[in-house]
Amino acid sequence: MVLAIIFLLVAIVCIFGTLRSIKNRNFLAVFFAGATTLLFGWFSIMTIISEISSMVS
Repeated sequence: MVLAIIFLLVAIVCIFGTLRSIKNRNFLAVFFAGATTLLFGWFSIMTIISEISSMVS
């Protein structure tokens, strides 16, 4: 569960990085920060769902 929390924190920080990159019109940074946000967000959500489903069953 700690891993999911760390992934979620990284995703939140990447959201701020993506917004800052959009503001500065740095499109390469927008791509990488956006991809990182999606990747770590997906991993954190799926890890949380997996942990919850393993507790239930």
